[in-house]
Amino acid sequence: MATVSVVIPTHSRPQLLPRAIESALAAGTDVEVVVVDDGSTDETAAVCRALKNITYVRLDQNQGVAGARNAGVLASSGEYIALLDDDDVRLPGTLDLQVARLRETPQAALIYAQALFSSGTDRGGRDRYPQHCPSGDLFWQLLAQNFIPSGSVVFRRSCLAGTGMFERSIAGIDDWDLWIRLAALYPVIAFEQPVVRWRRPSPGSDQTSAGAVEMVSLATRQFREHWLKLPRAIDAPSGLQQSASRQFSENMASHLVWEAGRSVSHGQVLRAQRCLFAALHLHAKGLASRVWREISPRRKRALQPADV
Repeated sequence: MATVSVVIPTHSRPQLLPRAIESALAAGTDVEVVVVDDGSTDETAAVCRALKNITYVRLDQNQGVAGARNAGVLASSGEYIALLDDDDVRLPGTLDLQVARLRETPQAALIYAQALFSSGTDRGGRDRYPQHCPSGDLFWQLLAQNFIPSGSVVFRRSCLAGTGMFERSIAGIDDWDLWIRLAALYPVIAFEQPVVRWRRPSPGSDQTSAGAVEMVSLATRQFREHWLKLPRAIDAPSGLQQSASRQFSENMASHLVWEAGRSVSHGQVLRAQRCLFAALHLHAKGLASRVWREISPRRKRALQPADV
């Protein structure tokens, strides 16, 4: 049995796999790499069968990223599980470092760290996400925002017995959903340094997470219909629930506004309009709060008496 199993879902992108696999193997001393071919229709199967030192799982029909992750977890043997997208790169030795920290805190379910943008130069840490890594009881913080890069996480296989696997119906936020369910039951620890090089989705990307409007709509429905109905949330004081709802709404609105600006910079005006319309439709109050925070300091300065 391996110490840590790295699950790499892939779909018709065979040119990316060797680099991701090599980085996963170099990230620890006892690593099992499980590649899940999620119904690829090109030469991915042939490429995978030619690769050494991996466990290859072939899905005849595309199951989506969550289904592929579940298949990889079921085929793996490690005490600890890590995720890696086929276009991301694990940094050398980082799995060993995270597993050691997790073993020092047996009550914790997972450890996460920072991701380094693949196109960045990391000037002063500005290309790292998140720039600061909270730890401990993160349930309410994670309800408001997903600040945990999936490729940076190592979690205990045993904790899945209390939470279940990745939810296939919410591909794109399935990792966020699992972090919330784990954080509802267990502490989370952080490792504040980069462990993965992450390719941020662009507006023209075919990655699931690149569809900002669709992802925000999906997260909003999951928040209202499931996350706020977890026992941890139901049993909480109403003020805490309301605060979580307000923060979630503001974060979703801010994300859509940011995506709108990024779309404009790529010349995609219609996509920017969709993002802004969704912000107004789904999170009008959150958008208003964000705008007020932006203009309030200026308004306060305008009301101050002029220096004599």
